[in-house]
Amino acid sequence: MTPPIDTPVTNGSPARLSRRRMLNKVPEITLYFWIIKILCTTVGETAADLLDANLGLGLTVTSLVMTAALVGTLFFQFRSERYVPGIYWLSVVLISVVGTLVSDNLTDNLGVSLTVTTPVFAVLLAVSFTLWYVSEGTLSIHTIRTTRREAFYWLAILFTFALGTSAGDLTAERLHLGYWLSALLFGALIAVVAVAHRRLGLGAVLAFWIAYVLTRPFGASIGDYLSQARSDGGLGLGTVGTSALFLAAILGLVSYLTVTRRDVVPDGPEPS
Repeated sequence: MTPPIDTPVTNGSPARLSRRRMLNKVPEITLYFWIIKILCTTVGETAADLLDANLGLGLTVTSLVMTAALVGTLFFQFRSERYVPGIYWLSVVLISVVGTLVSDNLTDNLGVSLTVTTPVFAVLLAVSFTLWYVSEGTLSIHTIRTTRREAFYWLAILFTFALGTSAGDLTAERLHLGYWLSALLFGALIAVVAVAHRRLGLGAVLAFWIAYVLTRPFGASIGDYLSQARSDGGLGLGTVGTSALFLAAILGLVSYLTVTRRDVVPDGPEPS
């Protein structure tokens, strides 16, 4: 009987060994991870606005172009047998843009209320987690070692960005909190999760995914606050300047990590 992919094989074929050793497809969770992730969420918000409104592509064309770019990048991400910072973080940037556009299409093109899209995306995320756990027995991002696990991982991330976009827009626009108050709200919730994990015993996996969802509206609110006109409650830096600034920061950090490998998880045996 053929052993599972994650089971050691002593005399297996090179192809099977290669599949078993497809380790570390995602980075270690460090401060760098959270900084880049927040930067990516900000770019996801401002870049979507830039392509849609400023360049005049429109929501539909922008969605098609960015979805095609995401599919192409994920093709290389899935083909890689290890974590490659450039490919991984480009995928995150693009999936941030696409997640934003999914939410925007529902609200702007189809007229679905944010009070509907937010719980719907929450349910879809919960379903994706349930299917992932039933299939794999874990939601840990430290064991993304098979194609199936990686597929669940990226599907969940897509829903986190769509959910975060809807939740952020709901608080900033529908509930009239404004951009900077929304950023403070979600920043405070992230701090609560961190304290609950470190002091109150909240599990690492649950804490990670809650924080992952919350960083989306947190970063998006910051992006909107920086880019939107002063008359709309922003600082008026514009989507071009804000997107360029944050993309440059992402590029610098990813280049640093590519050289130093500070966020690479060492190869090791499958955790018990």
